[in-house]
Amino acid sequence: MKEYFQLQIKMINRKMIDFGIPLLIGYILLPLVFILLSNYLFNKTEFASYFYGLFAISFVSKLSEPKRNDFLKSIFNINKYRKLRAVENLIYCLPFTLFLICKYQFSFSAILNLFVIIISLVNFSPNLNTTIPTPFSRKPFEFTVGFRKTYYIFPIAYFLTYISVSVGNFNLGVFSMLLIGLICFSYYSKTENEYFVWNYNLSSKEFLLVKTKTCLINFSFLSLPIIITLGIMFSNRINILIVFLLLCYVYLATIIFAKYSSFPNQMNISQGILIATSFIFPPILLIFTPLFYSQSIKKLNTVLND
Repeated sequence: MKEYFQLQIKMINRKMIDFGIPLLIGYILLPLVFILLSNYLFNKTEFASYFYGLFAISFVSKLSEPKRNDFLKSIFNINKYRKLRAVENLIYCLPFTLFLICKYQFSFSAILNLFVIIISLVNFSPNLNTTIPTPFSRKPFEFTVGFRKTYYIFPIAYFLTYISVSVGNFNLGVFSMLLIGLICFSYYSKTENEYFVWNYNLSSKEFLLVKTKTCLINFSFLSLPIIITLGIMFSNRINILIVFLLLCYVYLATIIFAKYSSFPNQMNISQGILIATSFIFPPILLIFTPLFYSQSIKKLNTVLND
């Protein structure tokens, strides 16, 4: 069992290296981002513990995929398998557990850990075997593929909006819109094959315009229930809502430009650091966004006919 967890650590390290993140920076940056997002959630709503537990269970449930666990059963006997799965779930849940303890949510933490142990006894796939219909066209592909992998996040975001209206918490409603923005942001983390870019037969500027326009339209479509609800129920704060909506637009455009600024390679560590810096200090996007745009034009000129 010890060898299994050593292998898992090596696989995580390899994924970070392949993504262009040095291990030292990765193991510092990831906990920092996790703590910042967790603090933000707990500062914005009194129901944070429930949503936090839901996020934790959703994260841990990915380990219950049937094919994965059938493979583990073929390697370990039943007793070792059950012990491994329980320990594995507890380890994956550990960041959430520690943060709940720091917030003095001892009872909730104990219930959460009991629940993830129970989950370890059951095999189920968080992904449906059937093809999930999407409201998006097949081209560009990012939203079609991304939506099918993260469909369960959107009901959570809409429910957060409902809670925000029920308790009169505008900030929680804004958080639900930002959550959708962050999910859409993640759709552009991987780079497609050069052929799929060349197939557009557009100039570099036209290609980026199509990509950005599609992204913003699809994000607006997914966020529309939240925008309408908050706009009606918190009409006196609609100007703040518009500011956050525009900020989401800028971040989504920036990630698209950053993605193609290193095309056909994956985004490197320097780009990741710049984007992470922009989350801490958004005004710096006034520099980074045009920079990524100009770099992406140069990279795409080698693939597209300008």
